Amino acid sequence: MRVMFAVLAGMWALVAASSVPAEPWALAVDANLMLTQNAYSDSWVGGEAGSISWAFNSNSLAERQLSDRFHSKSTLKLSFGQTHSQDSETKHWAKPQKATDLIELESVLRLTLGAFADPFLGGRVETQFLDASDPTKDRYLNPVTLTETFGVARVLIGEEGREWVARLGAGSRQYIDRDVLVDTLAERRETQTAYDGGLEFVSDFRTSFADEQMTFASKLTVFKALFYSESDELEGLPNEDYWKSPDVDWENILTANINTYVMVNFYMQLLYDKEIDLRSRFKQTLSLGLTYKLI
Repeated sequence: MRVMFAVLAGMWALVAASSVPAEPWALAVDANLMLTQNAYSDSWVGGEAGSISWAFNSNSLAERQLSDRFHSKSTLKLSFGQTHSQDSETKHWAKPQKATDLIELESVLRLTLGAFADPFLGGRVETQFLDASDPTKDRYLNPVTLTETFGVARVLIGEEGREWVARLGAGSRQYIDRDVLVDTLAERRETQTAYDGGLEFVSDFRTSFADEQMTFASKLTVFKALFYSESDELEGLPNEDYWKSPDVDWENILTANINTYVMVNFYMQLLYDKEIDLRSRFKQTLSLGLTYKLI
């Protein structure tokens, strides 16, 4: 990690020394709120129960050609939602359950040489607002995954309203899990950490159409670990080689703006992490809600 920070500092020094003026920042921030509610009278037959579901999503972008040789792009994704359910017999509302939760900040600095592929240096932070995995303690901004990568990137499509960038490089990931209950009798907690390293491939595509009233974004991330800090602890166990399988994260978002403030959003995510589950995991949402572009 120290080497990567040193490389990053050197790249920023070259940016500062460049005589070519930087382009202005291209900024974009949009937010949307989805709400679903249903209710039933006491005379309703069928056993259904009332519920309220809501979700807030925000996507931010800061992009700039810093000089003739350096391009910076940062994205921030925020998502949080809950589902409130009513007991069909007592009509009491249960404690809300988390439906979606994500904080993801990614920044990529690319050396634009105009060659077949450009060197890049990137960093990503992934966490969540509320970790509800421990019923005895709410942990905020936990767990945290830090990813640092460097390699080569190629702009496959770079047009107005359409962009497709592919990156391939070496990367390392650090996992930080705070206040983990390790002794229930003594109520002792500790911070657990682990790390791995390997190869990462990222394909990031985004396009707009229908006079920019519809947008489609697709991002595929594949990480193949070559070493793992906890591999010795897993020797002899049935899952000792699970960490060697590639981790896959494929996100697809289709957004249609009905008017200035109303939008339809279709989201699909496919995940595969053999250490979590031997099967792939699938998430899909279709929602109608309010949207607003802050910038």
